[in-house]
Amino acid sequence: MTRRDLLLGAACALPFPVRAQQARRRAKTTKLFRAPDGFPNGLAATAEGLWIAEQKLSGSQAKAYGLPEPRSLSEAAWLVDWNGKVRQTVTTPSRNTSGLAFGNDHLWMVANAPPNGVFEVDRRSRLVSHRQIPLGPAGDGGGSHGAQWDNGKLWIAALRLRANVRVDPATWTPEFVIPFYQAPERSRYHDITIEGDTLWQIVGNDCRRYEDFRPALVRYELATGRVLEVVEFLSQSCDPHGLALWDGKLISCDAGIHPGWPNRDSPTAGWVFQIDLV
Repeated sequence: MTRRDLLLGAACALPFPVRAQQARRRAKTTKLFRAPDGFPNGLAATAEGLWIAEQKLSGSQAKAYGLPEPRSLSEAAWLVDWNGKVRQTVTTPSRNTSGLAFGNDHLWMVANAPPNGVFEVDRRSRLVSHRQIPLGPAGDGGGSHGAQWDNGKLWIAALRLRANVRVDPATWTPEFVIPFYQAPERSRYHDITIEGDTLWQIVGNDCRRYEDFRPALVRYELATGRVLEVVEFLSQSCDPHGLALWDGKLISCDAGIHPGWPNRDSPTAGWVFQIDLV
């Protein structure tokens, strides 16, 4: 792929206004089960169950959140059944994990702290590869808040690029870019998932406590990046971070830590929950 091809793809995906004829929907949340102990941030749904990424904070981040230094820097990926029972635990070298995907029988953990990048890990906890998000410095392509596997491709919610990037996982070539939805009070971006020919992403406002949080779901058209709709959550909903789709239902998790908030300020900290559109 040439630079011209990539720029053309990005141009085709420039943000569009929400379709005027789209009826505005809302989202409500229903708690399902607690995630394993820790901060859950990142989901991937499979026929075996739900993969949940563990997020840890260490060094300066741990100090900023008033958390003790973790005994181990390794971060887990837990496979749980739909009652929350742990079926498998994979250990990964990812840092401050904020999203994951599952594809080719491997886990793809996206880091949001140095050394950043994407950690490809097999089910025996063996590191297969560690690569930076494309289109950035060779040693640091920036952090990420989400990932999704779809039809042999890896989508990454890339914070430095402020875009969802589709990457060929074999060649690590960026193929298409969907810029993040831009709107006042929508400056925070989280996990992504794919439903049919559309991509969902969690967004939210920058605030200092759960009571002032106003999360939403943005739905993009995969072929163009066009914003199809923005779905706002009802008041007092769970705090969404991870995002997955299974059996036609959107699934999310509340990490329990949120930039600028007191730790576990949300009443559903550590829970996995279902999102229903109403």
